[in-house]
Amino acid sequence: MIELLQTDILQRALIAAVLIGLCAPAVGTFIVQRRLALLGDGIGHIALTGVALGFLTQTAPVITAVLVSVAGAIVIELVRARGRTSGDVALALLFYGGIAGGVMLMSISPGGSSTKLNSYLFGAIALVSEQDLWIIGGLAVAVIGVVVVFGRELFVLCQDEEMAKASGLPVRMLSMVIAVTAALTVVIAMRVVGLLLVSALMVIPVATSQQFTRGFRSTMALAMVFGVLAAVGGLLGSTLSTRVPPGAAIVLVALAGFVAALGVGRFVRRGRTREPAVSPRPSMRMEEVT
Repeated sequence: MIELLQTDILQRALIAAVLIGLCAPAVGTFIVQRRLALLGDGIGHIALTGVALGFLTQTAPVITAVLVSVAGAIVIELVRARGRTSGDVALALLFYGGIAGGVMLMSISPGGSSTKLNSYLFGAIALVSEQDLWIIGGLAVAVIGVVVVFGRELFVLCQDEEMAKASGLPVRMLSMVIAVTAALTVVIAMRVVGLLLVSALMVIPVATSQQFTRGFRSTMALAMVFGVLAAVGGLLGSTLSTRVPPGAAIVLVALAGFVAALGVGRFVRRGRTREPAVSPRPSMRMEEVT
C-alpha cells in the first residue's frame, strides 16, 4: 500500500477524491434542503452528451461536459421556473435526452467505444490525467467559492422561496447559481464516481450528517467530512483488488456510513431529548450560516 501511495496515478486519484469529497456534499446540502435530490442525476445524464461531444469534436471531454452541463442546468431551471412543466418532469427530460444524446454522439464519434463510455458512466479515477486534475481543481475552487460567498442567501432560498422573495433576494438568479454549481460538481465527480453514481455522493453524506446535526452549517461541514472519508476510503479499498471499481466502492462506503449513522444517530437524538429544553429549535437554523 505504501508503494502504491508513492505512484503518480494514485496520488492524482487521491487528490481528485478529496476534492469531490468536499464539493459534492457542500452542494448536495442545498439540493437536499430544496428537495431536489435527483438534480445531480439529471445533470449527470446530460453531461454524458457533453462527454460524447468532446469525443466527436476530438477536444477535451471534461471541458465540453462543463459547457453542456451548465447549459442544461440553466435550461432546466428556466423550464421549471417559467414553464408549466413541473420540476420532476423537467428532470425526466434531462434523464432521457441526456442519455440518448450521449449514446448517439458516442456511436458516431471517431474512436468512440463502449469502454470509453463506461469510464465516464461509472468512473475511472485511475485514468485521471494531470490536465484533468487541474480542471477538477479549478472547478472545485469555483464551487467552494460559490458556497462561501452565497451561502446565507442560498440557505434562505432553500428554506422558503416565498420568504426569500419577500426578503428582496434575487430568487431566480440564486436558483441558477444552485443549478450551475450542481452542474460543475457533476463534472468534477464524473471521473471519480461516474455520471450514473455522482448524485449518491451529493446526497448520502448529507443524509448521514443529518443523523447527528441540526444546524445548516454544521450539517454541511460534517457532510463534507463524511464525503472525504467515503471518497478516500472507497478509493483505497478498491486498490486492494483490481476487480473492485473505485466509483462503486466509494458509494458503497458512503452507504455503509449512512447505515451506521442510523443507529448511532438514534442514541445521539435520544440523549438530546433527555436534556431540559430551554426553547424549541428548528431542524435547520438560519443563524447557522451567518
